[in-house]
Order: sequence, then C-alpha cells, then structure tokens
Amino acid sequence: MDRTVVAYVIYLLVSIALTVWVARTLSRNGRVFLADVLHGNEKLADAVNHLLVVGFYLVNLGFVAFYLGDEETLTDTRGIFEALSTKLGVVLLVLGVMHLGNVYVLNRIRRRGVMEREQLPPVPPQGWAAPTAGV
Repeated sequence: MDRTVVAYVIYLLVSIALTVWVARTLSRNGRVFLADVLHGNEKLADAVNHLLVVGFYLVNLGFVAFYLGDEETLTDTRGIFEALSTKLGVVLLVLGVMHLGNVYVLNRIRRRGVMEREQLPPVPPQGWAAPTAGV
C-alpha cells in the first residue's frame, strides 16, 4: 500500500474521531448554556443545539474532506508524520475557531437577553403622581 494512502487513512480516522468527540462534547455541555440563553425554553434549546451540531459536522467534515488532498508523494515515515501533523494541526485549529465562534455568538445573544430583562422594572407601576409646582 502506498504511504500516501496510509497517511490519508490515518488523517481521516483521526480527524473524523476528533470532530465527533468535539461535537458531542459541545452538544452535551452547550445545552445548559442554550437553555439559559433561550430563557429556559428546553424544547427550543434542544432544537437549536441539534441544528448547531449538524452545522458543525457539515462545516468540519467538509473541511476535512477538502483538505485531504496533497500534491507531494510521501516517501518515508518522516514525511507521513510531517504531513499528518500539519493536516491535523489545521483541523484542530478549525475546530477551535468554530467552537469560539459558536460561543461568541451565543454569548452575544445571552447578553442581549440579560439587558432586556434588566430594563423591565421589578415591580409594575402602581399609580401616577402629579408633578409638584415650584420644584
């Protein structure tokens, strides 16, 4: 078997495993955050969580497939390790950027919700007072 094919197989296995692991971790731990962002609406939090996971898989697995090709032929074991470290490093950076992007957007949504809740008075107005003259 060609060394390049071996490198491709290892790259795909590790990249897909990392993508699945990160997606499951983000889904499981992000659900609580989403429920808070969406004011306790568990059903909506689950739906948004599922949509985010699907989008995460599509973008990351698409990138993994897109980044698979390599123009150089690997002739030795050192070349395999160098190619794999470069490719997996880029995949890990993309996974990290995707995670930070999701957290940033959700945090902005959460902040907006907190600001809206703070603008409401804690007690509804109970009456009206006329302005006093001379003050």
